Amino acid sequence: MSANNLHRNEADERARLLQVSSYDVELDLTDGAGAPGETTFATTSTVRFSCSQPGAGTHLDLTAPRVHEVVLNGTALDPAEVFDGNRITLTGLGADNELVVRADGAYMRTGEGLHRFVDPVDDAVYLYTQFETFDAHRMYACFDQPDLKAEFRFTVQAPRDWVVVSNGPGTAQPSAGEAGTWVFAPTARMSTYITALVAGPYACERSEHDGIPLAIYCRASLVQHLDADELFAVTRQGFDFYHRVFGYRYPFGKYDQLFVPEFNAGAMENAAAVTFLEDYLFRSKVTDAAYERRAETILHEMAHMWFGDLVTMRWWDDLWLNESFATYMSVLCQASVTRWTNAWTTFANTEKTWAYRQDQLPSTHPIAADIPDIEAVNVNFDGITYAKGASVLKQLVAWVGQDAFLAALRSYFVDHEYANTVLADLLAALEKSSGRDLSDWSAQWLETAGCNTLRTAFEADGSGVFSSFAIVQEAPEAWPTLRPHRVAVGCYNLVDGALVRTFREELDVVGARTEVPALVGRTQPDLVLVNDDDLTFAKIRLDERSLATLTGHVGDFADSLPRALCWAAVWDMTRDAELPTRSYLATVLAGIGGESDIGVVQSLLRQLGSAVTMYADPDWAPTGRAALADAAHDAMRAAEPGSDLQLAWTRALASSASTPGHLSLLQGLLDGSQEVPGLEVDTDLRWTLLLRLVALGRAGDADIDAELGRDRTAAGERHAATARALRPTPEAKAEAWRLAVEDETVANAVQSAVIAGFWHPEQLELGEPYIETYFDSVARVWEERSGEIAQNIVVGLYPTLVVETRVVERTDAYLASQEVHPALSRLLLEGRDGVVRALRARERDGQA
Repeated sequence: MSANNLHRNEADERARLLQVSSYDVELDLTDGAGAPGETTFATTSTVRFSCSQPGAGTHLDLTAPRVHEVVLNGTALDPAEVFDGNRITLTGLGADNELVVRADGAYMRTGEGLHRFVDPVDDAVYLYTQFETFDAHRMYACFDQPDLKAEFRFTVQAPRDWVVVSNGPGTAQPSAGEAGTWVFAPTARMSTYITALVAGPYACERSEHDGIPLAIYCRASLVQHLDADELFAVTRQGFDFYHRVFGYRYPFGKYDQLFVPEFNAGAMENAAAVTFLEDYLFRSKVTDAAYERRAETILHEMAHMWFGDLVTMRWWDDLWLNESFATYMSVLCQASVTRWTNAWTTFANTEKTWAYRQDQLPSTHPIAADIPDIEAVNVNFDGITYAKGASVLKQLVAWVGQDAFLAALRSYFVDHEYANTVLADLLAALEKSSGRDLSDWSAQWLETAGCNTLRTAFEADGSGVFSSFAIVQEAPEAWPTLRPHRVAVGCYNLVDGALVRTFREELDVVGARTEVPALVGRTQPDLVLVNDDDLTFAKIRLDERSLATLTGHVGDFADSLPRALCWAAVWDMTRDAELPTRSYLATVLAGIGGESDIGVVQSLLRQLGSAVTMYADPDWAPTGRAALADAAHDAMRAAEPGSDLQLAWTRALASSASTPGHLSLLQGLLDGSQEVPGLEVDTDLRWTLLLRLVALGRAGDADIDAELGRDRTAAGERHAATARALRPTPEAKAEAWRLAVEDETVANAVQSAVIAGFWHPEQLELGEPYIETYFDSVARVWEERSGEIAQNIVVGLYPTLVVETRVVERTDAYLASQEVHPALSRLLLEGRDGVVRALRARERDGQA
């Protein structure tokens, strides 16, 4: 991993010296006889660039097994002398240069570079690229950094029955033999990491909107699950909204969306050729929350066409300029023009919960981060870069006003189109449109880390009337900044069985204590909610009366957003060991029946599962798990047949069932001997049921093989890999470890599936021998494996579920014993923090 890296100072020096004009990239994806290549492909790059200091030297990025030819300005260079496996060293540059590099590139199975996949359904070969942050040079020789933009022209030799897609429009041209040649029009100036190539016998649906050609692609074997009308509808809504609020027309011509196999992320914003995780094509019943999340992803990637693709950060320090803005704008779009009008509730419940958790880790960092090299940024696609940044933007909009905010964006796009920016460029546009000096705001919100906590401090007289009321702000010792917050304080009372807001006061909170005179003289309500309407980014705490009201009536809020904010508050209090896990369980089970938002229901059920597994006193945890399973069983039976709630509760039961009765029900649903009216036990639900039965020893190899026989697909193979890793035997764990860590031929998606089944809370004794093996392996893994694979191993196999001080001590000893790369150290410290937090929460729960 370390050998394929780029440091910021190297990138700065290249950008100082060079300006890149264009790339001509020629690829041959065949084996010479028209069939798909198996291990390597031919790649030729012709790069035209100028140098501000003739005679100087630099390097070109290329990771390839073989380089055949390097020609600089007509002079052949010896590949053995200039190429080291990841870089080509160039010396004696002219003022204007032409470099030709002819090489063999390697197909990847890691989801990086040019990834190759064989469909188990029909043996068809599919390719796609994933280049962010630093993998374009796995496909073609280039200066692989975001601020050396250029024009790209791709020519691709491919099997004749393939479809080939890139950033520009392409046409297939006849050629000799069994192959065809695809020629693509030159692109606009763009960064290497958003160039793209997708090739194979993909199926396609086409449409058009507002003069923009639209297309959606997927594997041929998945076309039955391609709901193109729904996808096109969200796409059209997004374009109309962004055109209206940005005042800048979509800049890249056509717009293709491609669902590709074994994708590592949710999606990637390649200009005009957006790639998506193909799990977003739902082959089984899912709840509406899944459709909402998919729509947010579609709108997020579309926003990137402006934030990131048209205007791009200069270096990865400002990754948030891409991700935070895309997240904020996608939710704003969703809430404004789609059917998911409660998108800000989902944001509060999902994104902000992620951000609060990330911001309390020892690895927390400013939104505008310090990124010294590529390895650092690869672990920085986190809850701060995405969710905290978007939350802070929401706070900024509340402060400067949405009209001023959008006006700034419109000028920003015009002023910096097809160029690169830094934070100061955006702040200048915002200051000009709003008339506010944002230097202090930026310093406090973007350039410092840590999460503030807001509490109420009040006194009431004998009749319950407030005689004083203030908001108290706290900051963690490590990050002591007290920030300015724009907040609303909501007063809620029980009215005819519903919690209704009866008073709202919006104000600025500054410093350690802010008085709220508008509440003095008012009768204390049943519940006081600081940060009502979710205007700022801060943890909130509830006073005793409010918490008591919440425990009995959280499901009685008239609106979904305050309910989500209260759910988030009690969850955070549980994670902070301020609320016993058993109290959290009681609160959720008492109120979840009144929750109308299916996304919130599913989040609560996931959090309950985590709480019982990680934060409950071990002596009480079986009681908590049984209570959750009983509640899930009853709610599944009571839910409307065929409803989203029925499916959500069924999955909750499948993850928590442990009694003979519950396990027999799971077995009966799987073999058809039992039914729940309206519940369709479809392909993915079958696997969910089977995984629990395998983990508890109620099903084995024959059952896994039989289920895979029913579902001989890529998804089925991944489920089977998880199931085999879940088998409660030492032999199964040994094989899972070998596949996940030692076998470099295992594809990324299968490796992730194996890791998902290795650790299990009811099989900890089987994982015991691998704690030492883990620490003996991580340095080698980090050094030898690619970035995605290394992170999968380091994060996924850390013994988080072993909530014991010896895991903390072993991590400390490892970090103290040797020099550890900062990115690896960060991941280990995050794993350690999870154990420390769980130890505190378990101690608190044991005191209840």
